[in-house]
Amino acid sequence: MNRNQKEVLVSELKQRMDDASLIVVTRQSGLTVGEATLLRREMRAAGASYKVYKNTLAEIAIKGTEAESLSEYFSGPTALAFSADPIAAAKVAVSFSKKNDKLQVLGALMDGKALNAADVQALATMPSLDELRGKLVGLLQAPATKIAKLLKEPASCVTRVIQAKSAA
Repeated sequence: MNRNQKEVLVSELKQRMDDASLIVVTRQSGLTVGEATLLRREMRAAGASYKVYKNTLAEIAIKGTEAESLSEYFSGPTALAFSADPIAAAKVAVSFSKKNDKLQVLGALMDGKALNAADVQALATMPSLDELRGKLVGLLQAPATKIAKLLKEPASCVTRVIQAKSAA
């Protein structure tokens, strides 16, 4: 790899770090090509990406940024997972590491805050942004659904419900 290619790779990494809400650092010792491909597919399905970078190039890219705290993890075979969703990359990395002991989650950076492996584990148990949105929509629709069920009841039942509510 010549100097120009390295510069392009470093600038690409800086851009990815700027765009991501969450950066997860993993150690992948002994992952086969098939396992790495499966991990990348799972990341893509969750809206995240996963890429192996040379440690020296990654350290150059994070120098002087808020991601500089991740430099302690750059030794050995490391890879980075990026996601715009603050939970997606952590969920996939933690679930994959539970199935495959060749992948180890080392730490992360979420919106400028450094997280250790335990924090990433806790983050992975939280519901994703889409799940939270679904729950919120369900909560908002619940009262309307109850009113619709009441309106479908015969008029006598509605009258009894209204009398019971007014008496209370």
